[in-house]
Amino acid sequence: MTVDPPPLTLRDLDQLDVQRLNGVGDKRAKALRSNGIESVLDLLRTYPRRYIDRTREARIGELLEGEEGMVLGRVERVENRRVRGNRSMITLTVSDGTGRIKVTFFNQPWRAKQLPEGTDLVLFGKVDSFRGSLQMTSPVIDVIGGDQTGRIVPVYPQSEKAGYGSSELAKWNAEALRRIRPRSMHDPLPAAVVEANGFVDRMTAMSSIHEPETMATVTEARRRLVFDELFSIQLELVQRQKDRQATAVGVEHAGTGELTQTLLDTLGFPLTGAQERVIDEIVDDMHRNFPMHRLLQGDVGAGKTLVALWGLLTAREGGFQGALMAPTEVLAEQHHLGIRALLKDIRVDDPASLLPDRPLRVELLSNSVSTADRRRILAQTQSGDVDILIGTHALIQETVQFFNLGLVVIDEQHRFGVEQRAVLREKGPGNKEPDVLVMTATPIPRTAAMTVYGDLDVSILDELPPGRTPIVTRWAATPDEEAGMWDDVRSAVAEGRQAYVVCPLIEASDKLEVRSVTETHDELVGGQLYGLDVALLHGRMSSEEKEAVMSSFRSGDTDVLVATTVIEVGVDVPNATVMVILDAPRFGIAQLHQLRGRVGRGAHASTCWLAGEATTADGEARLEALVESTDGFELAEVDLELRGEGTIMGERQKGRNDLRLASLRRDRDVVVLARSVAVDLVERNDPAIPELVDETSVLLGADDTDFLLKN
Repeated sequence: MTVDPPPLTLRDLDQLDVQRLNGVGDKRAKALRSNGIESVLDLLRTYPRRYIDRTREARIGELLEGEEGMVLGRVERVENRRVRGNRSMITLTVSDGTGRIKVTFFNQPWRAKQLPEGTDLVLFGKVDSFRGSLQMTSPVIDVIGGDQTGRIVPVYPQSEKAGYGSSELAKWNAEALRRIRPRSMHDPLPAAVVEANGFVDRMTAMSSIHEPETMATVTEARRRLVFDELFSIQLELVQRQKDRQATAVGVEHAGTGELTQTLLDTLGFPLTGAQERVIDEIVDDMHRNFPMHRLLQGDVGAGKTLVALWGLLTAREGGFQGALMAPTEVLAEQHHLGIRALLKDIRVDDPASLLPDRPLRVELLSNSVSTADRRRILAQTQSGDVDILIGTHALIQETVQFFNLGLVVIDEQHRFGVEQRAVLREKGPGNKEPDVLVMTATPIPRTAAMTVYGDLDVSILDELPPGRTPIVTRWAATPDEEAGMWDDVRSAVAEGRQAYVVCPLIEASDKLEVRSVTETHDELVGGQLYGLDVALLHGRMSSEEKEAVMSSFRSGDTDVLVATTVIEVGVDVPNATVMVILDAPRFGIAQLHQLRGRVGRGAHASTCWLAGEATTADGEARLEALVESTDGFELAEVDLELRGEGTIMGERQKGRNDLRLASLRRDRDVVVLARSVAVDLVERNDPAIPELVDETSVLLGADDTDFLLKN
């Protein structure tokens, strides 16, 4: 008795070399591999970017100028002549009884022999008008009966250097599907999910995306394959979250509320409702015995640092240490100064020696710390005398050992790699992991957060503290408007305020026509801001130089700080009320919003100037969005629409970062559905989970099969 072989899994298809397809020789296989297509699965997941619907034929008399059209006609006349530059120009006159159209080919003299008078053909192309007559230039040509006629034709992404064309990709995908159909494709998605959501099966979806019968079948196929793509990511994230909770042992904090209440009493202002809600979420996590992994999203100025400090004090109430890691020295030093000022009146018991009533100790570890101080800080951190250690990447060095690290706070977490965050988690007490709170002031849309940070619990600060003055944003696109911008800076300084001027480069570049920070500083000192105290700050300065400049600016001794984006995050000088961003069209929305957030931090009215002429429609749209809104979450939606999800997905930093077919913009509803299905299946421990998880790993290690052996 013969047993039919089982359907092919994605792992099977990934194991099959694309060169085993008919028509893929050594040269084509090399070209495919250079474009990341090595297996049959890679080929099948190279989806069409659009379709040409050749099932709808028009008559020549119905063609409209400026639109694409397909017509069937007969060649009446062929002209072959030379034009400017000695180029060959072939002109066909094609008619179908309802009208005539001129068809022109440049530098294709062989067309005259290929398409003699009397040839019946199909034309597909854009219709133009020349001297009162309709024409097509270099249209797609099919002789009647060709395989592109009367069907929907997929158009695949390609480049001039690819080494193959769209029609070849279509042919190879058709060949792969022909070989697969006898066995079909395995579909591990539970039948109940398929039925409840009206999905087609996987084999149907893959066939219809490459060889559609109608545009309606393309829509059905795309919906299923988009779901599969997003579901695989969500399942990986949800499963990772469940596994971590089941296996990792965390620090269980027994916070008394004594230190946090003291902090609240000394603030002099109430927490916002959003801060209270998020603090409750964090403290609830910290009271559990598995490690917290929480993302804190908050707009510029929403009070994330205070929330993080609440968590650090909660850890200290139970006798544990806290660490805060920032991406730059400027930001780490800012945190150190701010947190020390807020905690200066708080006293604690010493967890190591049990000495009562000593000041809570907050230390800074960065490259600017002297050797002697570094040695002291390391020793006191290891002994437990340091309660909160703030620093840069220096915190993850092997020499940094904690007595009992209970909470790790990572600011601007997208600046750190996955491995760097993991190293800090491994510094917990014994075999326990500390709680981890990662923060970002670069909000991203909800569906994107589900995809990028889906293995984290997410808290959102969506409310600004009272007393924050709104920032007026202006766009200076002309020299006259820039002159008014510099007048505004001088006026602010005359009123006792301060200003920032941000440039994209440190030094002048021959390749980029943008203003450098060094050139700008020199020009402003001798020109528009002559007579003011103008300082310079950039990343190549030594730690001591940067700290001296920032100290002078914080104290009010410096009027204007000309800097690179080193001041993008964390810098808090309430007296600074004007932000000038030169060559603003070169920056993205998120970065512009971050830079703008350096002002408006006090009681005085603030202004942000975006200087520079936008040379693209997207650049203009970015600046207009900044002028119209100061809401970071609203701007994140605009950014997603303008840039797409490529850069956002890149923040995942590991795993499959690319979306082949899905779009976080167009497919928001499918993101939510995929997350819901993944959570439901994992919580129920559905029997299909092992197969589905195996698929998400995509693919290596399956035994080869012989179904694609060339015949």
